[in-house]
Amino acid sequence: MTAPDRLLAKSAAGPRIVTLERHLLDTEAAAVRLFSLDRRWGGSFCRFFRVAEDQRDRFLLHLRVATLLHDVGKANADFHDAVTKRDRSVQTLRHEHLSALVLHLPQVSAWLGQNPALDLDVIAAAVLSHHLKASDGGDWKWCAPRTDPAAVCVFFGHPEVARVLARVAQIAALGPAPELPSGVWSPSPPWEPAWRAGTDAATRLRRAIRKDHNRRALLLAVKAGVIVADSVASGLVREGHSIEAWIDEVALAEPIGPEDIEQAILAPRAEQIRRTRGAFEYHRFQLGAAELGARALVLAGCGSGKTLAAWKWAEAQSQVRCIGKVIFLYPTRGTATEGFRDYVSWAPETEAALLHGTSRYELEAMQEGPREDDDRSKKHFGPTEEEARLFSLGFWSRRYFSATVDQFLSFMEHGYGGLCLLPVLADAAVIVDEVHSFDRHMFGNLVAFLHAFDVPVLCMTASLTASRRHQLVAEGLTVYPGLERRDDLRDLSQSEDHPRYRVERTDAVDAAYAEAMNAFKHGLRVLWVVNRVAVCQDHAGKLRHELGDDVRCYHSRFMLDDRHRAHQKTLADFQQLGRPAIAVTTQVCEMSLDLDADVLITETAPPPSLVQRFGRANRHRARGDDFRARLIVYAPDTAAPYTRAEIEAGESFLAALGAGDISQRHLAAALEQHALPEPAADGSARFLDAGYYAVPGSLRDADESACPCVLDADLDAFAEAQRARTPTDGFVVNVPRRCVRPHDARPAWLPRHLHVASSSHYSKFLGFQAEPGEP
Repeated sequence: MTAPDRLLAKSAAGPRIVTLERHLLDTEAAAVRLFSLDRRWGGSFCRFFRVAEDQRDRFLLHLRVATLLHDVGKANADFHDAVTKRDRSVQTLRHEHLSALVLHLPQVSAWLGQNPALDLDVIAAAVLSHHLKASDGGDWKWCAPRTDPAAVCVFFGHPEVARVLARVAQIAALGPAPELPSGVWSPSPPWEPAWRAGTDAATRLRRAIRKDHNRRALLLAVKAGVIVADSVASGLVREGHSIEAWIDEVALAEPIGPEDIEQAILAPRAEQIRRTRGAFEYHRFQLGAAELGARALVLAGCGSGKTLAAWKWAEAQSQVRCIGKVIFLYPTRGTATEGFRDYVSWAPETEAALLHGTSRYELEAMQEGPREDDDRSKKHFGPTEEEARLFSLGFWSRRYFSATVDQFLSFMEHGYGGLCLLPVLADAAVIVDEVHSFDRHMFGNLVAFLHAFDVPVLCMTASLTASRRHQLVAEGLTVYPGLERRDDLRDLSQSEDHPRYRVERTDAVDAAYAEAMNAFKHGLRVLWVVNRVAVCQDHAGKLRHELGDDVRCYHSRFMLDDRHRAHQKTLADFQQLGRPAIAVTTQVCEMSLDLDADVLITETAPPPSLVQRFGRANRHRARGDDFRARLIVYAPDTAAPYTRAEIEAGESFLAALGAGDISQRHLAAALEQHALPEPAADGSARFLDAGYYAVPGSLRDADESACPCVLDADLDAFAEAQRARTPTDGFVVNVPRRCVRPHDARPAWLPRHLHVASSSHYSKFLGFQAEPGEP
């Protein structure tokens, strides 16, 4: 096949034609503009990855070479057909697989070896993995052909490729580039020996980076840098944006100083408190947080003022470290909005951002090149690479973030959006809230993150098991306030020592039901927490039948619009004293919700969960210092979703509390004794350990029980919202997997991470039910 006059990097459809040469030069230009070592982002990126001072010039050299070579494999007939023809067939090889293969041709590896500062394996790994679809086996095995016959015409002798190689030679001080093979790729010489050399090198590299931390730091920084630079070049150039102007305006803004935090956050928050309470003064506990170092763990009870303590810490960090962002991370999507309200909503609208899995994209959709996925891609649900890129770049200009942990730390499991946000994360002071509620895999990723990367981090929670606290301390976090400080912090001690509760036990659900009805009828605020959604729906339905529309039902299986309404109504009910309130919830109430119940009813749960649930009762002591909230506890009919051991630990925890007055300090002491120990995190993560390869994983423990769906009755409205480019988030509901409609009932136009479920199972009051409920 004759080579085309122009090699295209992107689809020919659209207002601009982007040649392969232009894209590779643009990507190098983006890398230089973003990560030049005389600019803050270049320094913070290297510091984040712990690239040694004497290796930073080497980092930028490797990044420039890798960006110039990352898409050379697009010079093939299959890719050319894909970007020029409407009928796109499956491509024989992924283009980045070919790009990395070229680097292991003997003449190319010898050419790059002329510069002893170049690490071929670092460059090849960054090239091979930049689309996160490369492995040593399985679906994305390196150079595993996807067509029969396994052959494709390559255009590596094209003038565009030659000019790009000349640019590599120029910046890396190399001799003239060697001649590359032309004709046809097939799994035979010279390509098969190059692949074997590459796979052998990949094995050696994976072993080497376990011990050579400097080489691993260089590898990770270059791999991430290529993805970031490619995302900028791909997302901006096609739409006619100037890479240099956009980067200078968005990514290289002035750093945050203490005066910025004071004016944007602290002063407005203080004024709001003065308006509502008549006076404002920082607690000694909050002022003490400013004295902490770059790594700390704040352990303080609910209502102790951790919000302002975190901001005083961030303010202090901005004095000692050049940062451009402050990021608050939450473990759940549902409470990230509440965190936004509490933490960053005081900031100017143009400076603050809420990021979670359903935040609408800020940039309009841009056309992208062809997908090189075959039917195997159906296994990989979630936003497309293009969507994740646009979502992430749209927030680069913001200064203050409230986000789910997934949005930023997903890079630890090769999340593409998280990788595109790495320059923001590297430029930040980070607050990680509610660390008690991280599942085991997420907590392991947090520990690995703390161990591998240099960024100021403040972890916070009201309670934490001893095993988790020890692991965080081992990663350099100072516990605050420590035992030696608590006696000096009388404001905190008074709050934690004040008796807020009395625990009562009952034997049956019927007794708990009677207590809930009686308390509500006597004008009290009643919060009932259960362990499973179906139980929540059952109790809420019965109470509504008896008490009417004042009953709230709140859990995770609502359409997002309905969940928002349930969330707001529940908050409003429990932030007033003038009328009775009653709500039945699941574990969603445990994190960052400012609920203040007079009576809390709960099923037995693991000790950390019980501590968080109890913290929703008598939270603000609004009924006076002599009032004690009633904590009514009964055994669930099944241990699920917990283990029997966790429920038994909860029973031991309750027994230790006894029946007298209970304070937050009592809860902390009992938690210390009765929470189950966890295996120590081993510091591993896909991003840290993969070497040449990269395929996405999950930041969280795998949940095979549910998936996001659109109800069949909403499909037309969803499609119309897509056409109008208006938000579609409100149509999405989390549904038990067994209730998902068959794949052939799923419209082809529906985003591939969404499924379809029957609207007959849905109620605006009860949410999605496994069995059909009321309309």
